[in-house]
Amino acid sequence: MKLETAKLILFFTTAMLIFVTLVVIAAFISEAQNGSEGGEQVEFLNGGSVEAEIPDFAFQELTVPYLRGRSYQSNLSDLEEVNQNGNYTSYLTSYNSDGWWVNGLLTIPDGQEPAGGWPAIVFVHGYIPPTQYRTLQRYEDHVAYLARNGFVVFKIDLRGHGSSEGTPNGAYYSGDYVIDTLNARAALQAASFVNPDKVALWGHSMAGNVVLRSFAAAQDVPAIVIWAGAVFTYEDMRSYGIEDNSYSPPAEYSERQQERRRLMETYGNFNAESQFWSQVVPTNYLDGVPGAIQLHHAVDDQVTSIEYSRNLSRVLEAKNVEYELHEYPGGGHNINGSAFTSAMQNTVNFLKREL
Repeated sequence: MKLETAKLILFFTTAMLIFVTLVVIAAFISEAQNGSEGGEQVEFLNGGSVEAEIPDFAFQELTVPYLRGRSYQSNLSDLEEVNQNGNYTSYLTSYNSDGWWVNGLLTIPDGQEPAGGWPAIVFVHGYIPPTQYRTLQRYEDHVAYLARNGFVVFKIDLRGHGSSEGTPNGAYYSGDYVIDTLNARAALQAASFVNPDKVALWGHSMAGNVVLRSFAAAQDVPAIVIWAGAVFTYEDMRSYGIEDNSYSPPAEYSERQQERRRLMETYGNFNAESQFWSQVVPTNYLDGVPGAIQLHHAVDDQVTSIEYSRNLSRVLEAKNVEYELHEYPGGGHNINGSAFTSAMQNTVNFLKREL
């Protein structure tokens, strides 16, 4: 009789443990599907803390809290000289970004290095079909102008572009390019010839989104410059669209497309009321972030509407972020012609003041 009683006790105890375990697993799955529902104080590696969602859910790497909470460390590899002209010397180099070797063109001014090191710029390119991208092509005049004015310029080839390793997962629905940008910044900060407190970010077109998210994630970037940028609030994409005839969509069954499909199946299209999507939008994370932002846009830009920059300027004004907006009557998406010189000089003046 005692044996039978012991068996019954064991049976009911085991059943209860199984039931409790199932309840816990169900709660965990529900929270993972909906994103973290409760905020708590998160200590960041770069100091300080904010009320933030704990990034432990699907596609967490897109969110600003995740990008804030992780570290960025890298170093420049060996320098291979490719050009020297009396004003600056350019080198091919690379750096490691989360296991991928990302290439770039590093340009260093000639002359006496300032005490503490040169001010520097991580220069992030706009959309170029990844297979057509070449390190030594595009933005030559921009880099030369900045280097002649005393800035180290590191024009990075985002992952998957040209000979850089990795997959080009795009700017707006991946955190990869932000990670590449902030690892490039860390590599410059570790270089003996760069002042680590004077490293700015520059981005064109899609890279406007990349450098703004980088600005919100790092929280201590002193200055960023955006030329003809797009997609800042994410609602603005729905309003203004992007008309880029050079865009080459990835193959239907490519890794990028499959990942994008999984993202949409999990969270749907962008929705400002969604807890997940609200954590992706950089403008939701600018409160209290120091640093200054300079925007440039041509009124006749046929690729990205000037309304992207005007809309962002209104957001920055409301959040008391220091900013400038420079509009040019002509110049198109690349701000060419006479507008180019004005835009470059405005950029140099801003960076010399802020760095």
